[in-house]
Amino acid sequence: MAERQIFQVSELAEALRGLLEDSLPRMWVQGEVSNFSRPASGHWYFTLKDGGAQIRCAMFRNANFGIRPQPKDGDQVLVRGQVTLYAARGDLQLICEHLEPAGVGALLAAFERLKKKLAAEGLFDEALKRPLPALPRHIGVITSATGAALQDIRATLARRWPLATVWLYPVPVQGAEAPPAIVRALAELPRQAPVEVVILARGGGSPEDLWAFNDEAVVRAVRACVKPVVSGIGHEVDFTLADFAADLRAPTPTAAAERVTPDIADWREHLDELGENLRAAVEDGVERRRERLAQLAARLGNLHPGRRLLERNQRLDELSERLLHAGGQLAARDEQRLSTLKQRLVAASPGQKLSALRSRLDHAQQRLLLAAQAGQQQRLYRLGSAASRLQALNPLAVLARGYALATTADGRVATEATALAPGSRLEVRLARGAVTTVVQGLAPVGAKAPPTIAKP
Repeated sequence: MAERQIFQVSELAEALRGLLEDSLPRMWVQGEVSNFSRPASGHWYFTLKDGGAQIRCAMFRNANFGIRPQPKDGDQVLVRGQVTLYAARGDLQLICEHLEPAGVGALLAAFERLKKKLAAEGLFDEALKRPLPALPRHIGVITSATGAALQDIRATLARRWPLATVWLYPVPVQGAEAPPAIVRALAELPRQAPVEVVILARGGGSPEDLWAFNDEAVVRAVRACVKPVVSGIGHEVDFTLADFAADLRAPTPTAAAERVTPDIADWREHLDELGENLRAAVEDGVERRRERLAQLAARLGNLHPGRRLLERNQRLDELSERLLHAGGQLAARDEQRLSTLKQRLVAASPGQKLSALRSRLDHAQQRLLLAAQAGQQQRLYRLGSAASRLQALNPLAVLARGYALATTADGRVATEATALAPGSRLEVRLARGAVTTVVQGLAPVGAKAPPTIAKP
């Protein structure tokens, strides 16, 4: 059984980051800025989003130093950067190297819409492209009379093919007045001069500067021109819709002049061809090596301590924000605890306790008074009851009802007649007073009393 390979989390994060950065080149991304923040470190942190997704972005101080104005939430921007993994949080992150407003993107969208429309109409079909004259004697040029492009074209034509006559039709090459002037020139120049080919040219500039050559009327006029049109607009990387409609597109005004003229000798043409092939091969090899060097430099940059320091700075910014947030929570919690302790202190105050004890004492005194009164009433009732029972048992009370108590000479109560003898002395106690008598006779139980008891 093969031994399992176990990664630490940080090792896995580093592997994923390396995989992302090696497999994904630096790219352009367009979206809306949200959650923008700029801590004291000067780095920018924000989220780039559209209607379906979002990605965290970081733009460090050395990259954002010259960007003005500073972006804000809701701005549409275009950024160039490297997709990587922020290991501390395990999040995908775009490290931005350049940022610009997305207006250029809007122009590009308009460019693509019109390009699609005109292509559907067939204006760019290769079948419509016309061959250039092999040995032109009259060459028309439509460009600015004061621009560097005209000087480059004239110098190139004089060097390559001095036998040709150059016919200039000057026009503005940017701004609102440029499109109608270019349309008019494309129609009038072939009628006013015996030109065999027309060069439509302009020097380099921003996409906005070149926008006149993306005007629909200009594109249609290029296609409708009665002579072949060679476009030489901007630099090599610049493409306009006029380039697609032209019979031949040259990367620069100078190149356009070269495309419409032959060389002065076959050997130079052949040499130029070999040189072009060699230059293309060298450029291709240099480009491949430049790309490889850029990849290695990027990987080296990712391993550089400065990159790690920037990440630690980002982590420090996050921890600082968390510390400030936690400090606020602790302060609120301490304030709540202080309020609770104040309430407990007030509740434990001796004054309040004394008041409570005084209230309890008053209540106890009231209860004691009521209990004493109730006890006194109960004892009085018991005393009266006992007096009534004692009175009922009092022999004197019986005497008061007409009875008498007879006792013998030795003080014993006489209860049976049989215990007496005639002549015995008895003391008879009445309710009031007492008498002494002598027993004269005895009578059994139920018999009538003796007739006479003599007085002593």
